[in-house]
Amino acid sequence: MSSAEQPDLRDEPGFAALSERHRGELQVHCYRMLGSLEDAEDLVQETFLRAWRSRETFGADGRFSFRAWLYRIATNVCLDALRSRSRRVLPPDVAPPADPTVPPAPPTDLPWLQPYPDPLLDQVTAPAEEEPGAVVVARETIELTFIAAIQHLPPRQRATLILRDVLGWPAKETASLLDTTVASANSALQRARTTLRQHLGERTNWRTTSSPTAEERELLRRYVEAHESSDANALAALLREDARLTMPPHPTWYAGRAAIMAASTQAFTPAFGRLRSVPVRANRQLGAAHYLLAPGETVYRPLAVDVLRIEDGQVAEITSFDGSAYFVMFGLPLTLDR
Repeated sequence: MSSAEQPDLRDEPGFAALSERHRGELQVHCYRMLGSLEDAEDLVQETFLRAWRSRETFGADGRFSFRAWLYRIATNVCLDALRSRSRRVLPPDVAPPADPTVPPAPPTDLPWLQPYPDPLLDQVTAPAEEEPGAVVVARETIELTFIAAIQHLPPRQRATLILRDVLGWPAKETASLLDTTVASANSALQRARTTLRQHLGERTNWRTTSSPTAEERELLRRYVEAHESSDANALAALLREDARLTMPPHPTWYAGRAAIMAASTQAFTPAFGRLRSVPVRANRQLGAAHYLLAPGETVYRPLAVDVLRIEDGQVAEITSFDGSAYFVMFGLPLTLDR
């Protein structure tokens, strides 16, 4: 613990102010563990409450800095929560690819994976005097594909992988935080990496940081333009042949450009209405929030928030979060004037 961070455990306002400095990074940590922004917000509050109640134990054994002590509490809060909650899912986890000629299945009440708006990620910082550069929310460790994949891990393996491969904690400190041996922590990490390879291939280096390229930003501009102009051909040109479209909370998803375009035909007709699309970013990925002006309506209303995975200059995956609740999550207005 740095000399700049000496909490007065008797002073509740001071203790709360010091804890608050770590809210953003702890919320991202809980989001990785649970796959839900709403759960993460609640669990950080629980973390701070437990920290205050157990403040007399801080520093008792000299093992943890204040920041690491909070991470220990937050990890245990998440593990406790996961004992009574199902893992977060996306449509491919619960159903096979759908027939694009059949209407999508209605929304289903399942624990769906949630996006994490980039404006919240941009607020995540670490005290520079304590651990310079320690809290950089790398693109590959927060993207939806990674978050969906780690939900398949048992909770303690998930925690071990996040602490070791995402946050870069040493094996000894990770084992101490999880109250286990170094050998057990290393074994859990190897099992977690094996499971991840089954879902992600050989991508196991998760410390990369990158911002959207000019090419990716241009692709998003064309994606928005294709929707606003109801140009199905323009949209098709942006998709990889093996692209995938998922639409939580609908358990329906489509595999391949041809299936996506067949399913999207209705959305490009006057009978559906007109779209206005607003660029957004979530999970360090580009996206667009679509508003619909339905026939007979006088304002545009929320339709869906698309989060894009881009590979080799084309859209490889669209995760389309359906419903106005996501617009609230992104701080977007619920209506747009004509």
